[in-house]
Amino acid sequence: MSEVNFPSDWVACSISDVAQVNPKKIDAEPDTTSGFVPMALAPVSFSDSLRYEEKYWKEIKKSYTNFQNGDVLFAKVTPCFENGKAAIVDGLPNGIGAGSSEFYVLRPHTPYFLPEILFALIKTQKFANDGAANMTGAVGLRRVPRAFVESFDAPMIPIAEQKVIAEKLGNLLAQVEATKARLDSTLETLKQFRQSVLAAAVSGKLTEDWRAENPSLDPIELSEVGAYWSEQYKSSGKRLPKLKLHETEALDGLPDTWLDTKIGHVFDVHVGATPSRSNHDYWDGGIHWVSSSEVAFCRISSTKETITESGLNNTSTNLHPPGTVMLAMIGQGKTRGQVAILDIEACHNQNTAALRVPKGFAVSEFLYFFLTKQYEETRRVGGGNNQKALNKSFVQSLPLPLPPLEEQQEIVNRVEKLFAGADASEQQVNQALERVNNLTQSILAKAFRGELTEQWRKDNPELISGENSAEALLEKIKAERAAVKPKRKKRKVNA
Repeated sequence: MSEVNFPSDWVACSISDVAQVNPKKIDAEPDTTSGFVPMALAPVSFSDSLRYEEKYWKEIKKSYTNFQNGDVLFAKVTPCFENGKAAIVDGLPNGIGAGSSEFYVLRPHTPYFLPEILFALIKTQKFANDGAANMTGAVGLRRVPRAFVESFDAPMIPIAEQKVIAEKLGNLLAQVEATKARLDSTLETLKQFRQSVLAAAVSGKLTEDWRAENPSLDPIELSEVGAYWSEQYKSSGKRLPKLKLHETEALDGLPDTWLDTKIGHVFDVHVGATPSRSNHDYWDGGIHWVSSSEVAFCRISSTKETITESGLNNTSTNLHPPGTVMLAMIGQGKTRGQVAILDIEACHNQNTAALRVPKGFAVSEFLYFFLTKQYEETRRVGGGNNQKALNKSFVQSLPLPLPPLEEQQEIVNRVEKLFAGADASEQQVNQALERVNNLTQSILAKAFRGELTEQWRKDNPELISGENSAEALLEKIKAERAAVKPKRKKRKVNA
């Protein structure tokens, strides 16, 4: 690698000098069982094995990229290339297979260049960065050009040293992957811990001892909540809208002082709107406007877009006070069902619901934690033609366990304290993961600088010189290629 200082007994060359790029189609009997590898089965991790589906060769040989045991393949298209989808081909039925046309296949010139070394080379950060920088094609469907792959620097290393490097990389990176797996497992444990905390919080188990110490609390009266909202609407010159609720199953096992009710009986639910995009007078004003993508298990203290007073007055969206809980009703991917709390006064679009909180009856954070716990369940609710969606009546109909106000606050305090500990642990784990991920690249870089085998070279000079030298191996490759290269037919010259 020309930009890397490698040992003097290595020889600078390119991938095309030591391997074939996309070799010819494989000739095999049509009914031969073989391995089929769609892009989804290509691994990302350094140590993961290539998975495959068994298919007859006649089904896959023509329309797909062919490869065989000992080849190295990697994705050439974005984002699979950037994600590091690559593998050494091994263990295929009858030693052959085919897969996505978006794979490059590298066939190292054995026995002089090992697939393990070639695979390690394409897993380096330099190969990833340079490959991404050289991509061609339209945005969203960019590919690494073949010329880049063929010309990428690949040091020729004495074969005995290659074997030592491959063994050391296998051992070291297996340890790295094991550490990474433990850290990933810890993150999953923390995720499950948070879910168990929320489950205990909204079922009453988290504050069971607290209720025993505070037996005089009375349940909240829904009639008083209704009166509160009637007065709020009356003071603004409006009438309290009637609820349109769906039938839902009762919540079982709640404490005696908790209510089994619905969101709409307690919280004032609003659906927003989007001012006309064609009217520039409606946008870039002083009023915060929340889109569904900003409702992402967080507190909202600013928004990507703002609207003007004119935009607010000419659109059926309302301005909501801080403490209002936002719920994403429609959205791609994981958006639908996510929640947030407003720390600012803001309005919102039609893909979100704003749940105004009645003062003296509910705590915003308790509702936030409840809806966070119910995320997967909320996503299962709703309808729509093209994409699943919630609507106002579905949101109002969502079941709600409602403790007395004092217990809601106690629940919030306990959840926040437990979550703070989990967050601190998660931060430490993520920092450790970052160090581990950097360690993989550090080890690969050392391998291609010759640092992993520095002492070995000193101890074994006879294995890296003479017939065993890198220069000798490269000459053997050139000679073997020249021997199989088809000769041009001589043209007959008429006398």
